[in-house]
Amino acid sequence: MTKTALITGVTGQDGSYLSELLLSKGYTVHGLVRRSSSFNTERIDHIYQGPQETGRSFVLHHADLSDGVALVNLLRDIQPDEVYNLGAQSHVRVSFDAPLYTGDVTGLGSLRLLEAVRASGIDTRVYQASSSEMFGSTPPPQNEQTPFHPRSPYGVAKVYGYWATVNYREAYGMYAVNGILFNHESPRRGETFVTRKITRAVARIKAGLQSELYLGNLDAVRDWGYAPEYVDAMWRMLQQDEPTDYVVATGVPATVRRFLQTAFSHAGLDWQEHVRYDAKYERPSEVDALIGDASKAAELLGWKPEVMVEDLARIMVDADVKLVEDQLAGVAVRVDR
Repeated sequence: MTKTALITGVTGQDGSYLSELLLSKGYTVHGLVRRSSSFNTERIDHIYQGPQETGRSFVLHHADLSDGVALVNLLRDIQPDEVYNLGAQSHVRVSFDAPLYTGDVTGLGSLRLLEAVRASGIDTRVYQASSSEMFGSTPPPQNEQTPFHPRSPYGVAKVYGYWATVNYREAYGMYAVNGILFNHESPRRGETFVTRKITRAVARIKAGLQSELYLGNLDAVRDWGYAPEYVDAMWRMLQQDEPTDYVVATGVPATVRRFLQTAFSHAGLDWQEHVRYDAKYERPSEVDALIGDASKAAELLGWKPEVMVEDLARIMVDADVKLVEDQLAGVAVRVDR
């Protein structure tokens, strides 16, 4: 029988790739979209199906993680087999500027969704998008047993969502899991995140559209993977007999500087001629190193990453170079590349 899934944050990087994955598996996918006066659906426009189409397998709903009543009603109407909570204010640096909003949507939003599942009385499985930022200053490598020490309002909010998920699993017997995903990137990454900011600048510098790129700390160490592979891990988590929590990561450390060097070099550019430092991109409290140990996911889910950081940088540069070329040529741009 056809399964039904509900995805919050469906317009984001992960939401778009997860939608494609589930549709390829024969799911009917429902996505939550925040109401806006401007279109913000470019990552999913290529799979959009209008309300006049019959037999739709991809359906969008206007709703928000700040509205618990709407979530209850929507869950009752849809009766999803699986719920993926990917919605959040997910930019770490911005969370310092908007800590209350981040706490409300990223933290309390997770609790509202869990309570909506409980209150609606539906039988479903819930995936909570947790984050490596929860580990913060705890030394790597980090796994499912590593203590949390978040260093940002975003990290704090994600810790709240993590423990809310564990609590509802233990208190109500809910099938609810945390996917503790380390940094995962793609050509669909938001342009204000450092990896995409770098690859977009590389493409624009190569095309002569800009000459400088301003960045903050180049020594921060991260574990970067490829987003399409990580959404596959999300799906696998909800297919297991018993709910539990998983770290998803490559285990390969890389500094921002290494990603930067790889990206510029791939385009035949010298990064030192174009990159400048700007203190405004520094965080009030920094996370020095995040390196994941995904042994549990490998053993129980059969999941292993294939795309590592340098190949990831090249994939993103190639996509952004093509994007800029298409824009300059006046070609209609799609994001399903």
